Amino acid sequence: MTQRVLILCTGNSCRSQMAEGLWRERANEQWEALSAGSRPAGYVHPLAVKVMDEVGVDIRNQESKPISALAGKSFDLVVTVCDSAKETCPVMPGAKKWLHWSFTDPADAEGDDDTKLEAFREVRDQINSRIEKFLADGV
Repeated sequence: MTQRVLILCTGNSCRSQMAEGLWRERANEQWEALSAGSRPAGYVHPLAVKVMDEVGVDIRNQESKPISALAGKSFDLVVTVCDSAKETCPVMPGAKKWLHWSFTDPADAEGDDDTKLEAFREVRDQINSRIEKFLADGV
């Protein structure tokens, strides 16, 4: 039976989008992954798309959307990936379990293009590690 995970972030343009793509890729169809934001940016960050391409995960067709777009859906797991989302997201009545994984917002990285790209890679790899650990151990 397929389980459903919702990954929440404030802007739903970087961290939650990368997590959605990675979860879908790593879960071997055992999970349906969705993401949303408390204040969605309305786009998927181009550097998130780029660093995900580097690991063979295409997130080009994912959409930045508000939590309200998923109203009425039930989730086996809700994961917040930023501190702001943890504090501002509404309770999802159908959620069976909540986790909070705090990741730095790579969109806040300052410096040249290489520095920014490296920030996205670092967060992508941190998210990937957490997802792989969860899928292996349930934590």
